[in-house]
Amino acid sequence: MSLLVGTRKGLFTLDRGAAGWDITDVSFLGEPVTAGVVGHDGTEYAALGTGHFGSHIWRRSPGGSWSEVGAPAYPPRPDDATDVSPMTQEPWPWTVQLLWTLENGPVERPDELWCGTIPGGLFRSHDRGDTWELVRSLWDMPERTQWFGGGYDFPGIHSISFDPRSPDTLLIAISCGGAWISDDAGASWAPTHGMRNEYMPPGEEYTPIVQDPHRVARCVANPDIVWNQHHNGVFRSVDGGRNWTEITERPPAVFGFAVVAHPTNPDVAWFVPAVKDEMRVPVGGRLVVSRTRDGGKSFDVLGEGLPAEHAYDLVYRHALDVDATGEVLAMGSTTGSLWISEDGGDHWDAAAPNLPPIHFTRFKDVL
Repeated sequence: MSLLVGTRKGLFTLDRGAAGWDITDVSFLGEPVTAGVVGHDGTEYAALGTGHFGSHIWRRSPGGSWSEVGAPAYPPRPDDATDVSPMTQEPWPWTVQLLWTLENGPVERPDELWCGTIPGGLFRSHDRGDTWELVRSLWDMPERTQWFGGGYDFPGIHSISFDPRSPDTLLIAISCGGAWISDDAGASWAPTHGMRNEYMPPGEEYTPIVQDPHRVARCVANPDIVWNQHHNGVFRSVDGGRNWTEITERPPAVFGFAVVAHPTNPDVAWFVPAVKDEMRVPVGGRLVVSRTRDGGKSFDVLGEGLPAEHAYDLVYRHALDVDATGEVLAMGSTTGSLWISEDGGDHWDAAAPNLPPIHFTRFKDVL
């Protein structure tokens, strides 16, 4: 079993041996690795954000070495463009600021990759990353100009999920632009409904296109079940993300960024709670994972093996992952600590406590 860990200063591979987990490979040392995915054929992809040198994507076939491929790029901003940020009134940039997530297309199209970026553009590759195209149907929607940034100045696409029963149906989530569904492989889009944004003005809390989902996660075996860690709560969908129901109680807090769904049990999901807004740290200085095993009716608070006091670790959207068995989880924090649980979250072990700040974890078995 292998795990990819993308950090602010490189990409680390860990392998499970007889004595535990060990770092077996380090790539791009010193470079920010912002996103990664393992293709259906085992090929690894890594997105790098190198500041003045731009964003890049690299590819490594099983047993091979890394080579740079294409990277998403926006067309020039038209002279007559009128899109501006609703928060700052600054012109919307038509340039990649961050490659935020990489995802596989459906298994029926094994060479297809998708990339979500800041400032809110969705890109698709048909040739394993050699070339990329902006999904103009989403970018050209007039609703886009109402999206706004969460922790960033502009919105970003961080979640891309295909319905395995229908290769043309995909769900995306945007911070802060709500969640959208396409039933025709991205040719057209419709907003999802039922999320509540508590900091919107009265009467606008349920406006779908200004919601702030932090991450969505789908149960592979039952694709209608989708979990949503929102800025001010937890939501669950039983119709593939088209409609959401709020879960108002989740100890010790409903705020957080990360969520993963059990691949075969639709009632099970894991979250990493924190104090929100200006206090983005674990509640009471104790790092825990919240797990539901009954579809969100109740939650276990799991902390065995995690720091119980003076913990200031934040777990980013993509820094929690579960393997294809649903038993092994990996969690990395902004302080560079990596924990692994091999019993569904009941117990955690520090696999690598001194990494750079962790952007994502990815098991190399493809769900």
